[in-house]
Amino acid sequence: MLFEFDSLAEQKANLKMIGIGGAGGNAVNRMIQAGMSGVDFIVINTDAQDLDNNAAENKIQIGKNLTKGLGAGARSEIGKDAMEADQEVVKSMLEGADMVFITAGMGGGTGTGAAPVVAQMAREMGILTVGVVTLPFNFEGPKRMNRGLAGITELRKACDTVINIPNQKLMSIVDKSTTVV
Repeated sequence: MLFEFDSLAEQKANLKMIGIGGAGGNAVNRMIQAGMSGVDFIVINTDAQDLDNNAAENKIQIGKNLTKGLGAGARSEIGKDAMEADQEVVKSMLEGADMVFITAGMGGGTGTGAAPVVAQMAREMGILTVGVVTLPFNFEGPKRMNRGLAGITELRKACDTVINIPNQKLMSIVDKSTTVV
């Protein structure tokens, strides 16, 4: 029996890895440094200096008028407002994606506030959306942890799936001499 394959079926999926906020940008940097390929890397942040120091080709500064190029100051509502103000730029970067991975640290401002907005945009565009996020270390305090948990709740509403990595658990698998602050 002879089979013919449709050449369209052989095309690779268009994958995008989006790092949002400081922690998301750091994760994307590590992936680039590790030589990860086959993925379009995008970083989104309110902090212009943080974006300048990122190795990703695609960088989007959000909320320029709101934060004046600074971070969101651990205020997730600022991160959300900044993302909502610049949705069209991000939507254009999402076009053509088959699957989007959103990585962010939950508990701060930009990642916590903006990640659910980006996930909702991707979902509305029919893109399979996966969140890969971290929760704060215990020493960062209950306020930051509660903000992070609230951020994950919002992200779950918009993503097809969310993978949550508590930073505290990472402490049990890293070398004792590794610094985290």
